[in-house]
Amino acid sequence: MKEYTSDKLRNVALVGHQSSGKTSLVEAMLFNTGAITRLGKIEEGNTTSDWDDEERARKLSLSTSLIPLEWNDHKINVLDAPGYTDFQGEMKNAIRVADAVIVVVDAVAGVEVGTELAWDYAREYQQPIIVVINKMDRENADYEGTLEQLRESFPKYKFIPVTLPIGKEANLKGIINALTQKAYYGTGADRSDLPPDLAGVAEEAHLVLMEAAAEADDALLQKYFDEGTLSEDEIREGMRAAARSHLLNTVPVFVTSGTANVGTIPLMEALIVYTSPPTARRVGVFREGNDKRDYIQAPQSNDAPLAAYVFKTITDKYVGTLNYFRIFSGTISADSRNFNSTSKKEERFGTLYIMRGKEQFTVPRLHVGDIGVVAKLSSTKTGDTLADKDQSFEIAKPDFPDPLYRVALTPRTQQDSAKMGMILTSLCEADPTIRWRQDGDTKQIILEGMGEIHINVTLKRAEVLGVGIDTVMPRIPYKETITKEKESMYRHKKQTGGAGQFGEVSLRVLPHEGEFEFESKVVGGSISGTFLASAEKGVRSVLEGGVIAGYPVVGVKVQVFDGKMHPVDSKDIAFQIAGREAFKDAFQNANPALLEPIMDVVITVPETLMGDIMGDLNTRRGQVQGMDSIGRRSIVKAKVPLAEMMRYGNDLRSMTGGRGIYTMTFSHYERVPAHLQPEIVAAHKAVIEAES
Repeated sequence: MKEYTSDKLRNVALVGHQSSGKTSLVEAMLFNTGAITRLGKIEEGNTTSDWDDEERARKLSLSTSLIPLEWNDHKINVLDAPGYTDFQGEMKNAIRVADAVIVVVDAVAGVEVGTELAWDYAREYQQPIIVVINKMDRENADYEGTLEQLRESFPKYKFIPVTLPIGKEANLKGIINALTQKAYYGTGADRSDLPPDLAGVAEEAHLVLMEAAAEADDALLQKYFDEGTLSEDEIREGMRAAARSHLLNTVPVFVTSGTANVGTIPLMEALIVYTSPPTARRVGVFREGNDKRDYIQAPQSNDAPLAAYVFKTITDKYVGTLNYFRIFSGTISADSRNFNSTSKKEERFGTLYIMRGKEQFTVPRLHVGDIGVVAKLSSTKTGDTLADKDQSFEIAKPDFPDPLYRVALTPRTQQDSAKMGMILTSLCEADPTIRWRQDGDTKQIILEGMGEIHINVTLKRAEVLGVGIDTVMPRIPYKETITKEKESMYRHKKQTGGAGQFGEVSLRVLPHEGEFEFESKVVGGSISGTFLASAEKGVRSVLEGGVIAGYPVVGVKVQVFDGKMHPVDSKDIAFQIAGREAFKDAFQNANPALLEPIMDVVITVPETLMGDIMGDLNTRRGQVQGMDSIGRRSIVKAKVPLAEMMRYGNDLRSMTGGRGIYTMTFSHYERVPAHLQPEIVAAHKAVIEAES
């Protein structure tokens, strides 16, 4: 693969809802460029994008693939991002490093949740958008209906058809080019005059295109007002300006069928014409010592200081790490040294690669705007910035959603236990939407991600890297508290023939705002300061492991108001035991209660499914806080106990056919209903008995 300068480069993120046909579309474009000799199929597991074993087994894109297309003396770096909502972090990073977003919409299913997610991320990064209505050869494909859904869902945008279908479903033959008013059959290479029955449709689309082009440029608008028409070249220039600007909200619309390879060549031509060269984009950065976002302004050049962003990291058992990076400024050469301004360490770059799926092509140098890969960097991970050593900044990272799904981990062997932490850390560094931690409340190792498949894929990758891990349902991090004030006295007395042990503590427990407080109300010196400290130590020894169900104690104030000492037998350990047992007895009698975590949940579903969602929330003890509608979608905000949300992603996907999404963040702790508490306490006792 040859070296391309920045004016011959284009970077586009191919995004959309799962199964909208992105990978098949990429396959068709690769075939048209001659990069492959036959069209791969997802069903057969032989597409270029889905090259990972897990992707082939699941028939699902799990990570972003870099697919460079060499076409018309240009290189188009296509970032084929997964549409499955578990992997939206991959989509976000792909959009972060692209210069235009191609939203692929299924002509049968229309606008879906994944479409809206992609749209929101494109707006977040101020990216121009192009829409591709794909799968026009499928049964029940509806071009007009899909276009109308887009207009309803995104009313602030102007959708301008550039190509329109000739036929549909099994009779899809090609496309109409609204600019040239010609018929492009098959891939689009075969071009001829329009059939007479389509002349009216083409003329109407041409007028809409002309008006959109005129509105993008004041000079063109004036000419259109004066003369009532624009030339083909003027329309092309106007639409180029409109499509490249995120401010004009003009969205060119193209029609394709990836699997049938219809309309794909005009789309590739458009990716060169309607998307900006990579030097035209400003880059958000944070300077050292300044929390305010700054920008590296366009145009960037090869001669400017280096600024590159690592947007993807793969850990391979044999190769090690592969870091995918986008150069926003400057150049990177093979066998060079470059500074990681995030880790503050210099990295030695060996061979530079251009990747096409898993296929590698070596290159001596990458220009500003290009996307490449380097292996075996020691201190670089996803989200890091590569820059000149004297340039103290980091490129702004995406804000990733909080994890929604969690499992508790158990290593299968002692050897797995020794390696588990290191490998989990490397996998989490590669994917910012995966996290692992030791939960202090439940004493479990917790792995968190965006969904069940996301977690399963991560654990499969850990297994490939040499660590066997089993999973169980995590315990809910309940907390224990009291609801009444109670007193108790405990005397610890032990005589074994020599020096004995003696300590007596009288204390009360009270409900308290806050975590925990210990207070002395002793008068007259019945307990010395030294032994008061011992009693407090004994009380605090109970806090972490709890009293009734093994959960941490919060919201309790302890007042020691009396006690007794022995001049010979009183010892530190005696007062620790007395304090501990007095506290446990008082706690048990103070009407103890469990507190459970309550989550803020926001659910987005098609409006037709709102009733099902509301009914389901009621069964989960949810408290609806509000409802809203945006386009054809309904948004429900609710507070729901975490215990009822542990596998909600699976249930929501089942209820909505994959068309619902949700976010979940911690809100507060709230008392567990009295009728549920005995069951939780009994479950804890069963665990203790099983472990003993």
